[in-house]
Amino acid sequence: MAEPGPVPILRLEGLKKSYGEGELRTEVLHGIDLSLAEGEFAALIGPSGSGKSTLLNAIGLLERPSEGRILIHGEDTSRLDDAGITRLRGRTLGFVFQFHHLVPAFTALENIYMPCLIDRGRVDRAMRERAAMLLDRVGLSAQAKKRPAQLSGGQQQRVAIARALAMGAPLVLADEPTGNLDTHAADEIFVLLREFNREQRTVFLIVTHDPRLAAGCDRRIELVDKRIVGS
Repeated sequence: MAEPGPVPILRLEGLKKSYGEGELRTEVLHGIDLSLAEGEFAALIGPSGSGKSTLLNAIGLLERPSEGRILIHGEDTSRLDDAGITRLRGRTLGFVFQFHHLVPAFTALENIYMPCLIDRGRVDRAMRERAAMLLDRVGLSAQAKKRPAQLSGGQQQRVAIARALAMGAPLVLADEPTGNLDTHAADEIFVLLREFNREQRTVFLIVTHDPRLAAGCDRRIELVDKRIVGS
């Protein structure tokens, strides 16, 4: 008998999402099935209005689906209360957005260990050391004490990537992470994501309209008319 395979980092089963009631009900996602395994580097593509952002919000546990299940590391999120969802999100998911959403009043280093502070309610030496290590990995050790307004757009996005990895999340969701950058800075960000993917086996799911970025991913998941049509 064959040995069972590893549990997927992410599994979606019959995922549906709709808004409104009765005649005003609008379905945004229809019967989405998807699995992502350790080490995958995937692009989520599709035309505007196809449901990409809604799907990413559902996977990120920012919105509950109307039907279906989301399993992260085998844990059925539908069985969790709001506090459980918050804990699971903080410890297993990292987020990188087009607009980095760094805290303006905090330094680059403080922004990176912010997820750890939120999760544990305090800052310890290990947190600071990991944040400093990540800041060095993204090439910004010299900017540790600078605030976001003192950094370029590409540097701010590098800080956001380091922040997404602060908790050692096995799955990172990136929503147009290079959409606000010029070509050179975008290429640098893509290389960074790839490095962390290959070295740490972190799963990346990247929403993008950039065909160059999508072509560099190992897998392209296409969403059209609320359904996955290719992956």
